[in-house]
Amino acid sequence: MDPVTEQWFARRTWQEPPWTAEELVATKLGRRVSVVLPALDEEATVGAIVTAIMPFTRGDATLVDELVVVDSGSTDRTIEVASAAGARVVRRTDVVPELAPLPGKGEVLWRSLAATDGDIICFLDSDLVDFDPAFVPALLGPLLAEPGVALVKGFYRRPLRLETSEVDTGGGRVTELLVRPLLAALRPELAGVVQPLGGEYAGTRELLESLPFAAGYGVEIGLLLDTHAARGLDAVAQVNLGVRKHRNRSLLQLGVMARQILAAALARCAIADAGGAITQFVHVGDEWLPSSTPVATAERPPMRDIRVG
Repeated sequence: MDPVTEQWFARRTWQEPPWTAEELVATKLGRRVSVVLPALDEEATVGAIVTAIMPFTRGDATLVDELVVVDSGSTDRTIEVASAAGARVVRRTDVVPELAPLPGKGEVLWRSLAATDGDIICFLDSDLVDFDPAFVPALLGPLLAEPGVALVKGFYRRPLRLETSEVDTGGGRVTELLVRPLLAALRPELAGVVQPLGGEYAGTRELLESLPFAAGYGVEIGLLLDTHAARGLDAVAQVNLGVRKHRNRSLLQLGVMARQILAAALARCAIADAGGAITQFVHVGDEWLPSSTPVATAERPPMRDIRVG
């Protein structure tokens, strides 16, 4: 890392987040906090995550003012499980209903801005296993207690969960094989961000409503690059969340994800993307056959523009 990035890393990285929920309540100063879980067919995990967060929403000193699951069209019991655990569940089609929904995670996160009223919004993936509720105060800490921070990224060790075992490392393959080399080439100032694609992060509403959202898997890299461009490196912070376990995807699925992420990153670095589909090869019998998937490059404008309109 260059000296500027090293200084940022030392100043804006918390390896052992020091904030307790009780301490952070005193720093809210009237600000409301929303926790958002985007969900698509996550009945197996979403209930336990909601249950773990619910204690932050109760009592005389409330850290989380609203806990919202935004459903992206689940066909299983995600909505029923999340509601039973105590979350308010919102269907994506009920938010900004005048716009037909686009496919993708970023679309759900974008619509969540209109479904919540928090001054600070904390996003958590809903497929996490063995969820640690300490993620929430850790992510909120820099936003509530440190002046100038607008976006907080979580980082963690990511065990690679296989069918019959779990190895200690190996998660975050798209980060290591695509995004870290990409940042080194195009935005070296962001080389100190440990998990640029992590789904656990928080930001101020003022920031998030000012940025466009990539509708698909490019949403996280898009928000990071846009925050850096608009607010500078010091507006970004990161906290160590320990261990994060979730559903791992196949290499073919990761390839499609990587193509979307690459498109979002190139657009924000003013580099032309030919827009070509990603062609992968599957082994059928004794043959290798091509399978092409179009790249999803749709973007939503800043939510503040929609609200004004």
